Amino acid sequence: MGILYLVPTPVGNLEDMTCRALRILREADLILAEDTRTTGILLKHFEIKNAMLSYHKFNEHQTVSHVVERLMAGETVAVVSDAGTPGISDPGFLVTREAVKAGVDVVCLPGATAFVPALVASGLPCDRFCFEGFLPVKKGRSTRLAALASETRTMVFYESPHRLVKTLTQFAETFGGDREMAVCREISKVHEECVRGTVAEVLSHFTAAEPRGEFVLILSGREEDKKKRNTNE
Repeated sequence: MGILYLVPTPVGNLEDMTCRALRILREADLILAEDTRTTGILLKHFEIKNAMLSYHKFNEHQTVSHVVERLMAGETVAVVSDAGTPGISDPGFLVTREAVKAGVDVVCLPGATAFVPALVASGLPCDRFCFEGFLPVKKGRSTRLAALASETRTMVFYESPHRLVKTLTQFAETFGGDREMAVCREISKVHEECVRGTVAEVLSHFTAAEPRGEFVLILSGREEDKKKRNTNE
């Protein structure tokens, strides 16, 4: 049996690439890449010449059986996404599940993922949180937000720049404009920024300043239950 490695790649700064991740990519028989062009730039920077296979949400169901066959034949396969840890709002879960079913060893390397630095730097409680990733684009979006209205833990969302203002507006409608939050963008990149305040204040900021880059939204949980918890403590 081979080994399936899930290899985190930098969300911005290439210095976040670990020595172990570089070694695994050099030693792998095959690299599954969400976008071979993006991964090609990374590999070229670190002078890694290795076989790549495109593996993304549109072809993973057709690709996974072939990959598992190669793993069962003894090959080492490394999975990378465009940035961050595979499987966290990126392809990686399906091949991991099928490899586990086939009895193949699966190893996930520690490394970059966008929501951890955003959560820790937000100034909001990070001892207990729930990761929501991307909200549904259309169907089920309002329903999902309504279901989170009573959530007391800090919530973590991913969002694209062209939907950010819409999402913040929906946050104000669902959770209230006075709910505390932080919006972090371009983590570990040149224009990294973290905007903290109430939902209304953050919405006002990004209504005036055009959103650019990739965003992580950190939203505080429902305040009433947190006050009760603090009183009991």
